[in-house]
Amino acid sequence: MENLKLRKQKVKSIIKELKKLFPKAQTALEYSSPWELLVAVILSARNTDKKVNEITKDLFKKYKTIEDYKNADLKDLEKDLSALGLFRQKAKFVKTTAEMIFDRYNGKIPKTMDGLTYLPGVGRKTANIILGNVYGIVEGIAVDTHVSRLSKLFGLTKNSDPNKIEKDLMEIIPKKEWFDFTNRMIDYGRKYCPSHYKHTQCPLMEYIEE
Repeated sequence: MENLKLRKQKVKSIIKELKKLFPKAQTALEYSSPWELLVAVILSARNTDKKVNEITKDLFKKYKTIEDYKNADLKDLEKDLSALGLFRQKAKFVKTTAEMIFDRYNGKIPKTMDGLTYLPGVGRKTANIILGNVYGIVEGIAVDTHVSRLSKLFGLTKNSDPNKIEKDLMEIIPKKEWFDFTNRMIDYGRKYCPSHYKHTQCPLMEYIEE
């Protein structure tokens, strides 16, 4: 891997180009409350944001409050999520998380990394997204499949574990860029550089290391 100074220079150039391509960086998930965002991010693991938005369009109409999810019949919730991958696991995560937030946190979404990652189905990626979008708190960099894949493609990390990738990125990216970096990398992966692509027309092709 390139030394720290060179990786810092490279990621600075990449961020500059990403800002030109995507001046406004924001999550593609659709939600109208902190709880809805938390549900959507939990559902997004192993599923596309587009698919999650299709499901939550009806889900959020049926279940309007955290208490609604807490009191939901698990089988009904599984049926509501059946079009998603790992829907049974996700239904359990969502219901149990609703119970914990309602009973343990008085119905409020935790605003700390420890508080969020204590919830079932919530890892650092999800916690970073919630903290940044809901509370404006930036503690790290959310590493999803796009961020993971592109960071390795650009030679910013050699790790495969999301937590190690996050650590590598936090070391070379200024903190003020952490929050938007994730959304811009996701947008770039979707629009220009999907996983099956041959990278012959990528705007950031000069930074690819293979």
